[in-house]
Amino acid sequence: MSAGRVKAFSLPGRPWWSGLPPAAGAAVMAAGILSIGMHLIGREVLSLAALVITAALWLVLAVDFAERLVADRGRFRTEAYTPPALTGVAATTVLGTRLSLLGLQGLAAALLALAALLWPGLLYAVIGHWQRRMPGGAFLVCVATQGLAVLAATLAAALHHDWLARTALAAFCLGLVLYAVALVHFDFGEVLRGAGDHWVAGGALAISALAASKLTASPVWAGSAHTALRTATLVTLALSLAWYALLLAAELRRWRPHYDIRRWATVFPLGMTATACLSAAAPTGVGWLRPLGAVLLWIAAGAWLLTFTALLTSHPARTRPTDAH
Repeated sequence: MSAGRVKAFSLPGRPWWSGLPPAAGAAVMAAGILSIGMHLIGREVLSLAALVITAALWLVLAVDFAERLVADRGRFRTEAYTPPALTGVAATTVLGTRLSLLGLQGLAAALLALAALLWPGLLYAVIGHWQRRMPGGAFLVCVATQGLAVLAATLAAALHHDWLARTALAAFCLGLVLYAVALVHFDFGEVLRGAGDHWVAGGALAISALAASKLTASPVWAGSAHTALRTATLVTLALSLAWYALLLAAELRRWRPHYDIRRWATVFPLGMTATACLSAAAPTGVGWLRPLGAVLLWIAAGAWLLTFTALLTSHPARTRPTDAH
């Protein structure tokens, strides 16, 4: 894998989005999870504003994806082998989840179908090109899979389809397996030197906790199955909070203030951890998770604003977009 920089600016005569690398999908994920979190704490105006940003960014990246698929197959194949390619799946599921919470079940179901269609091919391509030591983006194999679980579980609750809940459970279990595989390949040195995507190591567990919390809340599971899901929710959430503390300590020890497009992959785990806490409080019966989640959500919102400001103030010559991991 090349450690060099990938040019992320458009060529003359081409639209600006044609130069965006796959890692830009993390910006959609970051705005989307903030929209979901703000909805959970009753801040509907902020939630809808974040949803508008999410949908707009998703449409831009969807157009760029389609353009590469049709007109630039070489670039499409090259980028499909890299972990950031899976942000397309994850971003689609995050947007779909928020639309489902808004009551737009048909559109959310269409996004679930689209994400499920893209997921297996991209997952196979990414895993097939892993190396022995990988950056935090490797955990996107878990994030994309758990994104499917979250959206399927959300739709199952809204549409009362038990088969969707069972599908969500299967995706959740597979996501945990993929997390373990990614952890084996993760270069732990990234904790101190990573450019932002190393936070996905914790974010992948946070989205796993979110998926487990939605499954725990489902009436499909009772008895020992419900107890097992509640335990899984609390364990994955505790581990994600431990990652949060470790990664925050590493940031404070080795400050990395410059803008990098991979910093959106920091904002997403911050928001996902907050949202997982908010979502897990009721089905697990651990009430203090809700105020904790609210505090963490405002921290994530602050991180989003800082990252967006850094994007606006960064000079193109100094901007460091994602490398071709």
